[in-house]
Formats: sequence, structure tokens, C-alpha cells
Amino acid sequence: MQNGNGALSGAVIAVAGAGGPAGRAALLRLADAGAIVVGSDNDPERLSEAVDAARYAHGGATVVGDTVDLLDLQSTRDWATRIERDFGRVDGLVHLVGGWRGSETFTRTSLDDWDFLEMLLIRTVQHTSLAFHEALQRSERGRYVLISAAGASRPTAGNAAYAAAKAAAEAWTLATADYFRKAGGPDGPTSAAAILVVKALVHDAMRADRPNAKFAGFTDVKELAEAIAGVWDKSAAEVNGNRLWLTDKP
Repeated sequence: MQNGNGALSGAVIAVAGAGGPAGRAALLRLADAGAIVVGSDNDPERLSEAVDAARYAHGGATVVGDTVDLLDLQSTRDWATRIERDFGRVDGLVHLVGGWRGSETFTRTSLDDWDFLEMLLIRTVQHTSLAFHEALQRSERGRYVLISAAGASRPTAGNAAYAAAKAAAEAWTLATADYFRKAGGPDGPTSAAAILVVKALVHDAMRADRPNAKFAGFTDVKELAEAIAGVWDKSAAEVNGNRLWLTDKP
């Protein structure tokens, strides 16, 4: 049943990386909150399945999918323009584009992993933030939400490329937050960029594959989706430029 009275009621939210487990959970939770949800993913079939699942779970919810090349800035800008044209505004961009590569030791680090992660974890953040920041600033409840990892604050030897990419994505998002702060003037920001930090994510299929694993400190994708929705429950000033920890700080 849709909740039509909350902070997300009628909000127009774009979800980048909507086809993965975290994206699916986010689509479901945002639709449940009464938002209009526009998902994108680089896998059209996976995106279609995620959109259909959210629509089925919440009859009457507006959930649509759009195949977008987030590695192309103009394509990403066209997506933002299309959403604002079709729905009148954009109230949020949730960045769930993920990926991981690591090595056994620092010495065995492959810079090919960096090239891959730089595109996936940094370039997509750059493109979505540049494409959406003006529309989000025009919104009375605009939010840019990045999902990051605790490893960005305490990198391990085998995770150098991943942690560095996550740290760069965080820095870029904090610069976006500074844009919102300055645009808000003396009254404070009206829109916000925030970072949700997890150790790692877990979902039902992972538990089914590894029934004896404890996944200590992991955040379930449903809990993450709840935290994403919760960003709209707080004022822009409360969340702008902040890391919101869903796991223990390192």
C-alpha cells in the first residue's frame, strides 16, 4: 500500500543502478513511500525486471525504467532533462552504481582494476551530479544520495583501487554539497548531497548461497533502502555534506 502522506509523497526520484539488489530494494521502498521513481541501469533486462517488481508490489505506483549510458555526460544530461520535462521536476538522485575489484595483497594490485572502478564508481558520480544538480537545487526537497563504503576511510592493502575510488566519489559528492550550501545563501541549503556509508551489502540471494555465513557488519539492502528514504525525512541542513553511517565507523 502506498503511503501518500510522507516526505516522499509525489516526489520524483531518479535511481541510478536500479537493476541490482540494492536498486530493486530502493525502487520498492520509494514507490511504497508514494514517490514517482525513474530507474536506470546498463542492463535493460535487469532494469525491466526491477521496474516490473516495484510496479507489481505497489499497484498504482509510477515506476519507469530508462536505459542510460551514465558514462556519457550528454546522455546523462539528456536523462535529467527528460525526467524534468515528463514529470515537472526532479527531487532526488540516488546513486547505486556499484562494483568491486580487489587483490590478495597491495603488491598484486592491478591498475586495470583502477581503470574499471574509476569509470564505474567515480565517472558515474561526476556525470549524475553535473547533470542533476541544477534540477535538484530547483526542488524544494532535492537530494543527491551516494552510497559509499567504510573502506574509503580506512583502506586495506588489497583494496587500494576500490577504496581510493570510493574516497574520490565521496569527495566529489561533498563538493556537490558545498554547491547546495552556497546556493542556499544565508538561510542555509534547501537541497542536499549526502553519503550513506556501509561496510558491505547483503541480500536474500547471498544468504541463500552461503547459509552459514554471518555477514557481520553488513547492511541488508532493505535496511539501506529504508535509510535512503529517511534522507528525505530530515532537513537539507541536517544531511547536506554529511556521512550517515549505517555501520560502525572505522
